[in-house]
Amino acid sequence: MDLLLRTIRTFDGVLELAPREGDAYPEIAWGDHFFYYAPSGEVPQHGQPYATVVTKNYPGDTLCGLDHPGRRRLNIHVGRAAFADLTGEDPRADPAPRDYTATDVVLPHPVHRAGGWIAITNPAATTPLASRLLLEAHGKARARAQRRGGPAPGARG
Repeated sequence: MDLLLRTIRTFDGVLELAPREGDAYPEIAWGDHFFYYAPSGEVPQHGQPYATVVTKNYPGDTLCGLDHPGRRRLNIHVGRAAFADLTGEDPRADPAPRDYTATDVVLPHPVHRAGGWIAITNPAATTPLASRLLLEAHGKARARAQRRGGPAPGARG
C-alpha cells in the first residue's frame, strides 16, 4: 500500500487529504487518505475523491474487517464498464455472495459498488493493476474537472 500511496502522490494535480488527530476533519477519517484531482490545492466543490485508502470500518461498511490490525483497503472509482470487466458483475445488480475479508483481490466496493467503485484490501500481487486503475481514475477526474471549466493540467493555484 505504501508503494501505491507514493505512486499516486506523483500524479499531476493530485490533492491528498490525510486527516490526522486534531485536524478539522471528523475523527472517523483520521488515518485515512482521500485523493482528488485538484491542481489548485483546494478540495473541489463538486464531486467525490476518485480514490481512497481506509484503515478502519465505517458505519455501514464493516464487511472487509478493517478494524483488524494491518488491514487497509484501497477504493477506486473505475466506472461502470471497468467495474463489470473487473468483477464480472453489473455494478447496479444485486451483489453476488463474496468473501469481503479476502485480501489482494479486486472486489466490488461493499457500499459504493453501484457508483462503479472497486476495493482491494492489502494489495500485493494486485499492485500493478491497482496502479493502472489509479492512473486511469485520476485521468478521468482530470477530464471531469476540465469539462466543468477547471484548471488546465499541471496548473497550480
